[in-house]
Amino acid sequence: MGQKINPLGFRLGTTQNHHSFWFAQPKNYSEGLQEDKKIRNCIKNYIQKNRKKGSNKKIESDSNSEVITHNRKMDSGSSSEVITHIEIKKEIDTIHVIIHIGFPNLLKRKGAIEELEKDLQKEVNSVNQRLNIGIEKVKEPYRQPNILAEYIAFQLKNRVSFRKAMKKAIELTKKADIKGVKVKIAGRLAGKEIARAECIKKGRLPLQTIRAKIDYCCYPIRTIYGVLGVKIWIFVDEE
Repeated sequence: MGQKINPLGFRLGTTQNHHSFWFAQPKNYSEGLQEDKKIRNCIKNYIQKNRKKGSNKKIESDSNSEVITHNRKMDSGSSSEVITHIEIKKEIDTIHVIIHIGFPNLLKRKGAIEELEKDLQKEVNSVNQRLNIGIEKVKEPYRQPNILAEYIAFQLKNRVSFRKAMKKAIELTKKADIKGVKVKIAGRLAGKEIARAECIKKGRLPLQTIRAKIDYCCYPIRTIYGVLGVKIWIFVDEE
C-alpha cells in the first residue's frame, strides 16, 4: 500500500488538531484562509529579518552532539527559523495568535511583541478586530521535526556531510522522549549529477496506525548544487 498521504492530515480529529480555529460563511471562507496565510508569513518574515540583524552573535557548539542553542546563528536564509507552528483563534472582536517556538529569546526582547503587532495589523487591515499575540515555548525542542530539519539545513549549508548531519539530528532526539524517528533527504546529495534519496531510521514508526501520534515536516534546503528536500517523521506516543 502506497504511503502517500500527509501523516498530519491523516490523523486530524484523532491525535492531530487544526492550527486555525474560526468559523465563516462559505462565501467568506477564502478571505479568512488568505488572512491566516498573511499572518503566518508576516511572523516568519519578521523573525527572519531580526535573525539577520543579529547574525553577528557567536555560534555555540557542543563537541559531542553539536547542540543548537538559542543564541546560535541558525540558517539566516530560513523563513521559519525555530517556530514549530502558529495557532490562530478568531473571535468576533479579537484575533488570538499563539506562536509555538523552541527558543523564544528573540521575541522576548523589549518591544518585539509591540513591533510584531504593528506589522500584523497592517497585513490584516481589520479595524474592528484587535490582535492578541502570545508566545509559548516548546518544552522539548528536539522533539519537533521543524527544528531538526533546520538543524540539518544549517549543517548542509556549512558543507557538512549529509550523512553526518542526519546522524547528528537523530542523536539530538535522544534528549526527547520519543519512540522512533525517520529522516529522509533527496536531491543532488554531495553535489552528484544524478539525484537520489537517502534515509535513516531509528525505532518504531507505525505510519498506518491512526492512534499513533506522529509529527511530520517537509522542509526545502537551498544549496549551491540545487534544492534538497528533507522529510522527518517522529513517533511520539500511541494512544
